[in-house]
Amino acid sequence: MKEVSIIGVDLAKQVFQLHGATVEGEVVYRKKLSRKQFLTFMQAHPRCCVAMEACATAHYWARTLRDLGHDVRMIAPKFVKPFVKNQKNDMADAEAIVEAATRPTMRFVEVKTPEQQGLGMIFRLRDLLIGQRTQTINALRGHLAEFGVVAGKGRENVVKLQSALETEEIAAELPVSVRHMAKLCFDQIADLSCRIKELDDQISEASKRSRFSARLQKMPGIGPVTAMAMAAFAPPMENFRRGRDFSAWLGLVPRQHSSGGKQRLGRTSKSGQRDIRRLLIIGAMAVISGTRVRPPAETSWLGRILARKPRMLAAIALANKMARMLWAMITKDEEFRGGPLMAH
Repeated sequence: MKEVSIIGVDLAKQVFQLHGATVEGEVVYRKKLSRKQFLTFMQAHPRCCVAMEACATAHYWARTLRDLGHDVRMIAPKFVKPFVKNQKNDMADAEAIVEAATRPTMRFVEVKTPEQQGLGMIFRLRDLLIGQRTQTINALRGHLAEFGVVAGKGRENVVKLQSALETEEIAAELPVSVRHMAKLCFDQIADLSCRIKELDDQISEASKRSRFSARLQKMPGIGPVTAMAMAAFAPPMENFRRGRDFSAWLGLVPRQHSSGGKQRLGRTSKSGQRDIRRLLIIGAMAVISGTRVRPPAETSWLGRILARKPRMLAAIALANKMARMLWAMITKDEEFRGGPLMAH
């Protein structure tokens, strides 16, 4: 058998498809293995390059295969798709992964540490609980509106609903089952709020212990959640040549469809890491909301943007600038400098 230089692995929950090829790209074998068989096979296989898509469980397998001595390369799925020939199936995907991994200009995904994935789990669970709380509040408002008990949107109005149900006049008009179901919803909302606060406390404590996060929070619009999201989801900043590359990775730049020397820019690409992008935009909106109390100078960068752009577009532009400044602070090991965020 010819020497295998690279193995493309199409990951799944239980069945893995392997595509082994030589350094010239010639196919040596195609195998379909179970989860246990895959690990046993890779333990006995001579050291080589192993390529896979950066999908579910990919970081775990990347760390495992690295411990076995293999050179692991992870590729974003969107970069593998153009190399799939004809019909899409596991065998074609594994071959396409090999084709993509052997391209000299291919960009690879950094393997995350268990600590990074642990931080990511905190953020994901926090978002899940916040979504469940919002869902419960909306369901409660909808059900009570059928009985004439109405409150505005927002978590702050839950207390108003609860106070209204406790009045004798409204309580007498509502069936016992409605009051009982409403109490279950109030208890569920309170329990979810308590769990969310526990996760916020964990993030805050971890942020205080990290010099990296504490430094980033000196920038207006950056709080503990955003700072720790950078630590959990962002690759090493040294991977980006300049701050503009980092903001492009986050999806904060216009989508291009240029041809023939004519530049065509579309909407914001949204093609990058959505968690950090969302938090940066929220932070930028908080900064812009603060301009109602302290308006920026008309000659400042932010003042000029707000004078000619809607607030949401200004927030995206500000988030883009914040991302570039974060890259500079991290790569150059600098503190945040300046009074007004955008002085020029």
